[in-house]
Amino acid sequence: MQAIVIEDKQLVPREVPDPEAGAGEVVVDVTAAGVNRADVAQRQGHYPPPPGSSPYPGLECAGVISAVGPGVTGRHVGERVGALLAGGGYAERVAVPAGQLLPVPAGLSLTETAALPEVACTVWSNVVDRDRLRKGQTLLVHGGGSGIGTFAIQLGHALGASVVTTARASKHDVLRRLGADLVIDYTTDDFVAATRDFNGRGADVILDIVGAKYLSRNIEALAPDGRLSVIGMQGGRQAELDLGALMAKRGSVSSTSLRARPPADKARIVAGVTRAVWPLIEAGAIRPIIETTMPLADAAEAHKLMESSDHLGKILLTP
Repeated sequence: MQAIVIEDKQLVPREVPDPEAGAGEVVVDVTAAGVNRADVAQRQGHYPPPPGSSPYPGLECAGVISAVGPGVTGRHVGERVGALLAGGGYAERVAVPAGQLLPVPAGLSLTETAALPEVACTVWSNVVDRDRLRKGQTLLVHGGGSGIGTFAIQLGHALGASVVTTARASKHDVLRRLGADLVIDYTTDDFVAATRDFNGRGADVILDIVGAKYLSRNIEALAPDGRLSVIGMQGGRQAELDLGALMAKRGSVSSTSLRARPPADKARIVAGVTRAVWPLIEAGAIRPIIETTMPLADAAEAHKLMESSDHLGKILLTP
């Protein structure tokens, strides 16, 4: 099969052996795979795959099951699925633990489904499962124009929260249509003051892809009893934390990574997303936002677009 391999920090198409379905796994023939910032970090040498997982990039895909391994029940060859991966999505086929498969939402194509597993599982596991966002609260989403951001805005809105987000001015109109109540141009405006002015108290939950650069300001932006989840390090990995400021807010800070979690943890998250989020997608409250779909062989160009941050929503690759 063809896959995209990393050689000297470059993405190169190569012929590689087909994967086999091990115990508890299925093989999926990939229709489309999502591109994520984590893939860029892996290519650059900063985010190696977990031990035992595929060395090829790609953390989500959708396609058709072509083989079922020992011990797998309730799955069959020919079934259309989405999949949360630890790697290997940039390929024609990938082996996946059966617990990490998601159904194709009613009304969506396989290609559209490929835009959902990683963002849905990341956002739900942080914003809902860990940080308990509820109706009437305020969610602040950094990087609103990203795949994570466009999904988080829609999920927060669907749950009845007020949604504040940061993004370049060119993306503001689309993000408002997705459900953002306030969109802040992070290049010119202070998101701390804007969030406080919005509701008089700050954000109950903050979903942050920036990391160190925003840490102190995120603490300022928290409402009393607020929760900050850091899921990215685009703005660096080390920063000073003012514990006094955090304690004064009775706030909490958590940081999570989805990729390296054990399969059982991922299966629990996938089950929660299937139960709580997929009905919202099928009802039309959330939809995949796709900037472009590119051939698998053009993965290097897809990474250039990702690194430019000029895209809105997801970038997909098709074998």
